[in-house]
Amino acid sequence: MARTDPRFDALAPVTCSSCGGCVLVVKFSPQHTSVQWDAASVGMCLEFDGPSALIRGCGRLRSSIEDAVTSGLLTVAPP
Repeated sequence: MARTDPRFDALAPVTCSSCGGCVLVVKFSPQHTSVQWDAASVGMCLEFDGPSALIRGCGRLRSSIEDAVTSGLLTVAPP
C-alpha cells in the first residue's frame, strides 16, 4: 500500500553509530520521530533480542538520530 501522506516524503536514512543498522526516519517535531525499521536493521540492533513490538525503541539509535539532527543531516518536517 502506497503512502499518501506527503509528510513521509521527508524520510531520510539514519545509520546507528553503534550497530550499523540503517533505518528511515522523519521528524515531525523535536519530540515526534517516526522510524521505519526493516528486518535487517532489527536483526543488527544490539538492544533488540526478542520480538521488536515489545520494545519501545533503541536508545543507541535515538542518539544517532539526535546527532543527525544536530549536524543538519535530518531536519524537522512539521505537518
